[in-house]
Amino acid sequence: MSTCTLVTKAAPDFTADAVMADNSFGQVSLSSYQGKYVYLLFYPLDFTFVCPSEILAFNKKLDEFKQRNCELISISIDSKFTHLAWKNTKVEDGGIGQVQFPMVADLNKEITKAYGIEHSASVALRGLFLIDPKGVVRHCVINDLPLGRSVDEALRMLDALQFTDTHGEVCPANWKQGEEAMKPTAEGVASYLAKHAK
Repeated sequence: MSTCTLVTKAAPDFTADAVMADNSFGQVSLSSYQGKYVYLLFYPLDFTFVCPSEILAFNKKLDEFKQRNCELISISIDSKFTHLAWKNTKVEDGGIGQVQFPMVADLNKEITKAYGIEHSASVALRGLFLIDPKGVVRHCVINDLPLGRSVDEALRMLDALQFTDTHGEVCPANWKQGEEAMKPTAEGVASYLAKHAK
């Protein structure tokens, strides 16, 4: 069973081969991203259907993540060579072009298993893990294979986490950057609901 039981716990560290933004081969270590927010973007396979739509959608808004001190790292069970071939394939031919975040190769499925999202077909489910600058998992969403994720919702959750980390207030349902939050007290909640619950 896949769960989000890693939330509030240290993100499992890993070091693995990857294709970097400039198409070079390198290694990615999660621990080297301490001090930044990180989204781990697990997806099933290169050269499939929903996957390129997600990779391209996240890449399109990469600058918005970076402006928030957040790095994206994608992970699948494909090899670094397959990742590179996918990047070198035109979008109109089913490729992803020159995406600008690392694509990690999890051939032995160790990272996928560590995050508890191995599908029975031996690929990763669509897991998205938000990790804070201290290396703690603070948010997670896991989708079945046919269901693509929302980049706007990923950004909203990042904004909410950064707001609460900075201000100590909590973010109510559907909160968006710039909106009022709640003080984490009975009086704070009552005051917020009195204004917004209608």
